[in-house]
Amino acid sequence: MRVKSFAALAAAMTMSGGYVFGANVGIAGSALVGKGIVEFVPERFDSLSTPMLILSHQPVIQGEVPAGWKFTPKYETPDRGTVVATVAVPDGTSLYGGGEVTGPLLRNGQKIKMWNTDTGLYLVDGGKRLYQTHPWVMGVRPDGSAFGVLFDTFHKAELSTGSDKIVFEADGAPFKTYVIDRTSPQEVLKGLAELTGTIEMPPRWAIGYHQSRFSYVPEARVREVAETFRSKKIPCDVIWFDINYMDGYRVFTISDKEFPDPARMNKFLHDNGFKSVYMIDPGVKVDEDYFVYSTGKEQDVFVKDAYRNEFHGKVWPGDCAFPDFTRPETRAWWGKLYKDFLSCGIDGIWNDMNEPSVFDGPGGTMPESCIHLGGGNLPTGTHGMYHNAYGRLMVEASRDGILAANPDKRPFILSRSNLLGGQRYAAMWTGDNGASYDHMKLSVPMSLTLGLSGQPFNGPDIGGFANETAPDLWGHWIGFGAFFPFSRGHASCDTSDKEPWAYTKEVEKESRMAIERRYRLMPYLYTAFYNAHKDGQPVMAPVFFADPADVSLRAEEQTFMLGEDILVIPAFAENPALPKGIWEKMSLVKGDTEGKYQADMRVRGGSIIPVGKVVQNLTENVFDPLTLVVVLDEEGKASGSLYWDEGDGWGFRNGEYKIVDFTARQNGNKVAVAISDSEGSFPLDFGKVNVEVLKGGKVYRSSGTLDSPITVNI
Repeated sequence: MRVKSFAALAAAMTMSGGYVFGANVGIAGSALVGKGIVEFVPERFDSLSTPMLILSHQPVIQGEVPAGWKFTPKYETPDRGTVVATVAVPDGTSLYGGGEVTGPLLRNGQKIKMWNTDTGLYLVDGGKRLYQTHPWVMGVRPDGSAFGVLFDTFHKAELSTGSDKIVFEADGAPFKTYVIDRTSPQEVLKGLAELTGTIEMPPRWAIGYHQSRFSYVPEARVREVAETFRSKKIPCDVIWFDINYMDGYRVFTISDKEFPDPARMNKFLHDNGFKSVYMIDPGVKVDEDYFVYSTGKEQDVFVKDAYRNEFHGKVWPGDCAFPDFTRPETRAWWGKLYKDFLSCGIDGIWNDMNEPSVFDGPGGTMPESCIHLGGGNLPTGTHGMYHNAYGRLMVEASRDGILAANPDKRPFILSRSNLLGGQRYAAMWTGDNGASYDHMKLSVPMSLTLGLSGQPFNGPDIGGFANETAPDLWGHWIGFGAFFPFSRGHASCDTSDKEPWAYTKEVEKESRMAIERRYRLMPYLYTAFYNAHKDGQPVMAPVFFADPADVSLRAEEQTFMLGEDILVIPAFAENPALPKGIWEKMSLVKGDTEGKYQADMRVRGGSIIPVGKVVQNLTENVFDPLTLVVVLDEEGKASGSLYWDEGDGWGFRNGEYKIVDFTARQNGNKVAVAISDSEGSFPLDFGKVNVEVLKGGKVYRSSGTLDSPITVNI
């Protein structure tokens, strides 16, 4: 569908929807499309008005709706020109989700606006409107069983999660709704992954600690930061480059004044065990002598205003044009720009400002009347239609381009703006927070909620991006921030230094300790990321995941689970609700259980945790030696798994990985630890293995090769 004016476009979109405002909308069809997953199609649904961007594929009908199905959305079109879907909620249900949100983890009685917005310090609409859109709610019933509701639209919307109903009101035409009803929250998230896809297995270096600033310039400063990490023996894998590395904020350029030889600088980083990540924004400076703008203008790739003129808005470089990522031609053009840019040794990409942020635009973005031409399965539409999908389409184009440039490497992209389903293309961070204890505490439920909304690879700016960070605040934040799935320190340009050594000697020591703990847990963390890739499980999960039927845990938002078997209790936590059962305290680094800022880490009974050694970066061998931390359950048994592969590339897709299952069993005063199963062809020789059995606050040790069971006397 191609139209020549905004008025004609609006008329065409109304005609294609064909719905009447102020009326109820019936269900045109419903079907089972997966185990416990039902698709509801409203009357007058039109795939051109609501094309598929959230789902990874078109679900296949597998049968009729099961008898006694409890969740059927009710649709209506109020006079205000929106579509409302309402789902009744059973009594006693705890609600979660909604993606990147402020406020409590428990979402009952909450309301958020889904209109991706550049909102520094989360100030817009009192924090009820942020950078991403996740039209998804999960409910956990009193018995621990769960359900999820996915509203399959990316239009501007408002989500209300009352105790008796979920109400989703969106602009645009009627949209499909998917309801997942399963035995547990974990199974519901598997169902969400079946619909929307999972994160790709990241390169292992991306799971290390990251250090950033707006900005590290010039080259000498980058070298100084990298050398200080190594001289102080504080582990770190990634140095980040914010917009000041560019030539006049022109994307896909590097300032030859600040960085005269980028290949040399990136080689220096690589030689010292660092990777580099560079920011790329969507705004392209309007400059006829600038190759990105001139080639884009020649190929007609930019968003148009309502009169079909090239839209311009102000961002960091001044007047900018914005790629129309709804067009396949634009995405192809954008992707090709990465080939030359990455050739100097750049490892990862940071897509920022992609709501898109427009400094002089209405509401800080481009006018809703702007036109996106579409193509493929995407129709021509207004920016009002495509706004929430802009960042999602951008990161897809970036990922495709990075893959084409470096087909043998796993891409790493971090994005500020995104849409549910966009986890397939990019990791997320929670935007421009502030250096305050409130934002520090808020970072836990924000990251947990993203994990419950299909995006397990996420985290905040540790220490707070804006404003000055007190030493005590940094100490507290890094003490548990070292265990976010994405762990990065970051700082605004108008603040003092925020590196781990920038405060006091005590804080530096505690920062090193916290980051060393993360690196010792790398075998366990990498395994958790594999589980996230495989079936959509959060790397960082709420405490109630330990026992979904325990309603006393439902609102706990100070503590969190790391993977399935480690409980992390930040030092700031006051009277947290903790799961019942056996939970033994674990020490990973000498002195960490007495550290002022260190999170209390406990291991679930019945678990075996694979732990490595402290390394400075993930090019080093973490298995020298492997340590298995064992906590027995009430029956004297424990089990655990380890996933490992090369750490980059795609060999794991062809069996070049190793999954090792461990078991432990007590017999009298002896505990035997052995390999119970192994899968995959990746060569993994642990050599000497240490075993630590934690029991009653004591540690019992032994070692061996696992060629035969290792016995520990307790």
